[in-house]
Amino acid sequence: MKTYRIACIPGDGIGKEVIPAGQEVLAALAAARGDFGFDFESFGWGGDWYRRHGAMMPADGLDALRNKDAILFGSAGDPDIPDHITLWGLRLKICQGFDQYANVRPTRILPGITTPLARCKPEDLDWVIVRENSEGEYAGVGGRAHQGHPLEVATDVSMMTRAGVERVQRFAFKLAQSRPRKKLTVITKSNAQRHAMVMWDEIAREVARDFPDVSWDKELVDAATARMVNRPASLDTIVATNLHADILSDLAAALAGSLGIAPTGNLDPERRYPSMFEPIHGSAFDIMGRGLANPIGTFWSCVMMLEYLGEDAAAAALMSAIESVTANPALHTGDLGGKAKTVDVTRAVIDCLAAGVNGNRRAA
Repeated sequence: MKTYRIACIPGDGIGKEVIPAGQEVLAALAAARGDFGFDFESFGWGGDWYRRHGAMMPADGLDALRNKDAILFGSAGDPDIPDHITLWGLRLKICQGFDQYANVRPTRILPGITTPLARCKPEDLDWVIVRENSEGEYAGVGGRAHQGHPLEVATDVSMMTRAGVERVQRFAFKLAQSRPRKKLTVITKSNAQRHAMVMWDEIAREVARDFPDVSWDKELVDAATARMVNRPASLDTIVATNLHADILSDLAAALAGSLGIAPTGNLDPERRYPSMFEPIHGSAFDIMGRGLANPIGTFWSCVMMLEYLGEDAAAAALMSAIESVTANPALHTGDLGGKAKTVDVTRAVIDCLAAGVNGNRRAA
């Protein structure tokens, strides 16, 4: 029986609640199926680690993760620690250290969840956003000088390389090619950012020649926000820079009902290093420790992890259980307008998994 080695990094805030819930669901799924298992190893890195050690993770932390099959991550963010320290010290250190250059964020309206778009049908909003995840606006290039003086200056430089742009666009075209509509929208801002974004557009045209069966168009990022709201059915697969996709994917999650249900995968498509899967909702310290966090974003991230591991049947079973649970308004957490708690949603998903496996066995 195959055993997958999974690093679990709950991180901060509600990450400490949803990641254990994800482990519980994955363990129940593996036990019900019986054809694979998980070896979880938890790492207590994050804000609490910073308070004890002055860093968000150990200097050699990547070495502890290197031999894992995948990473399940919670959130990074602590009200007592500057945000740039929590982000760069943990999540981005892993993403960049393992060259997880393709961030993939599926978005669709799950059963039972209401979109704020009154005229939008579920089939109209079924997107996958591909975010360049290693450079661009979050390359970390810049600095400050003359701090505390009237002449103080600060710079953040968006750095794009031909290799970095081409590989993420090629990934996005391949992903679009694998989806039924074979449609890609390339997000840009080349009207104002006349160097790097112009190169981004040029590379898109070059890569597109290798995918004649994919229809594609180009959209300015500001216009894309309006298009997502007004013409959601016109979009399918989307590729954008680090910053642009970061913003658009949060809008997408909100349009699909809640940030609490949204998953993401930070992928090294060449599989040189482990990829990392996480909900996008953040640490949400305002509800931490009260059992109110929505674990659906984590469970859907687990679906993505299972697909990455090649366990497609198990991924489909877990996604079916998730959809059965979201279809029941009594199992909606507060972000969806309900009163259910983390433990209620977790138990319901586990029960659905057990019923589904037992039902399949009886049918056989």
